[in-house]
Amino acid sequence: MQHTKAVLLTLVLTLVLIACGRPEVPDSYQTESRPPKIMPDYTDVTIPANICPLNFRVFESGKQVVARISVDDLQYTYGNKMKVLFDEEEWNMLLERAKGGKMKVEVFVDEGHQWKAYQPFSIYVAKDDIDPYISYRLIQPAYVAYSDLTIAQRNLTNYDESDIYSNTLVATPKIGQCINCHSYQNYRTDHMMFHMREGLPGTMIVEGKQLKKVNLKTPEIISAGVYPAWHPTQNLIAYSTNLIGQTFHTKDVAKVEVQDKESDLILYDVSKDEVFTISNDSNELETFPTWSADGNTLYYCSAHFEYKNGSSEDAEIIDSYKNLHYNIYARDFDQQTRAFSERRIIFDAASQNKSATLPRVSPDGKYLVFSLGNFGCFHVWHPEADIWLLNLETLETQNLEALNSDRSDSYPSFSSNGRWIMTDSRRDDSNYTRPYIAYFDTDGNCHKAFELPQRDPEFYTLFLRSYNRPEFMTEPVSITPEQFAIEAKKDAKNVKYVTAPTH
Repeated sequence: MQHTKAVLLTLVLTLVLIACGRPEVPDSYQTESRPPKIMPDYTDVTIPANICPLNFRVFESGKQVVARISVDDLQYTYGNKMKVLFDEEEWNMLLERAKGGKMKVEVFVDEGHQWKAYQPFSIYVAKDDIDPYISYRLIQPAYVAYSDLTIAQRNLTNYDESDIYSNTLVATPKIGQCINCHSYQNYRTDHMMFHMREGLPGTMIVEGKQLKKVNLKTPEIISAGVYPAWHPTQNLIAYSTNLIGQTFHTKDVAKVEVQDKESDLILYDVSKDEVFTISNDSNELETFPTWSADGNTLYYCSAHFEYKNGSSEDAEIIDSYKNLHYNIYARDFDQQTRAFSERRIIFDAASQNKSATLPRVSPDGKYLVFSLGNFGCFHVWHPEADIWLLNLETLETQNLEALNSDRSDSYPSFSSNGRWIMTDSRRDDSNYTRPYIAYFDTDGNCHKAFELPQRDPEFYTLFLRSYNRPEFMTEPVSITPEQFAIEAKKDAKNVKYVTAPTH
């Protein structure tokens, strides 16, 4: 649907340009002392050299805008009422010319009785490209309803979006279906997975062109795999296993609190369909595993919590929700024996009365990004949550202020070259999460983030879905939604529980 609308919009824009010609910069105007207000806010952002056009709308009083975009002696003007919609071929020429430098953007607004010229702003173009694809789950902002979910993929070099899988392909009025937690091995899609829950439960696994559905729950573990991390080189996936509950606030901007009643860590051998326990300390809530780029270290989060009567009680964990503080730990991994070392603490958030979640490691192994909030593990609903950076060599931390906002920023990830960081943010309206991307330069500096561009700059105003768990990809998924649906209707294959190797 979005692709069809995009094609129609392009056709309309082309006809308008043919009929009206290119808008001209006015001869006389009143100069303003500030840049224009635009949506999305692309003023002074740093973007990759292979990104689609950053179309925007000008939010100033007026009836017509003219924008002049220039790089050295190359310049173009655009204007469609109060929108600036770039020609894609011209945009790519501007990107190529500005690579390693910047574009200059001048905005003029016709107020009827006079023109106003706003202070120019820049769009910086990095020399580093970005992965051409991202994927995400599209979900309504509900808490128990999931009748219409999709995992979609988006081409960042243009606006093309397509479904990886939709649960509507198998869901019926009598059989509900939920899909979540897609993951890839080392940014490639020939090894990927996602979960199916409720009506047709199981974990969908892609190995090359082979597709299978497995049941990761055995009597020895508390649940099937939940939050995944595919090993970068071996056919292994680390999972947390979680007993998850939700509680709802009657008077709180956060709306909902998602908590683990219990959570452990397991390792699944994709080729052998075997699983073993990494850690299952009854006094630790272990979750969100992630691998180092070389595959020799498993990072994860854990909060210490002891039930008073020795067994889990919903009321007890609910009453303690503000006292749950997750730290970041690491375990060394022997890739030959598949044995894990004892844990060591990497970041002690609890000592600061904070909670650290969702760690991800840069491809060069130098940095770890994570979401830091006041408590708990589900920071997507916590307005105070920000993305922080941990230097793994010095263990120093810093708030990535250029990436963050005054609302929830969670689920960070690095691009495959380590030069871009993406986060899921509620900064637009506090209700919907949308992907924001920031340049992360070789000196470890983060630049101002930009929102995922859309062909229509008012797209997000009308698109009432959240972008959940955005992931970078170097290629699109080749398995079709229909192929997934055929496999989804089959019974899941049970995995075998085995004893964990020891050092």
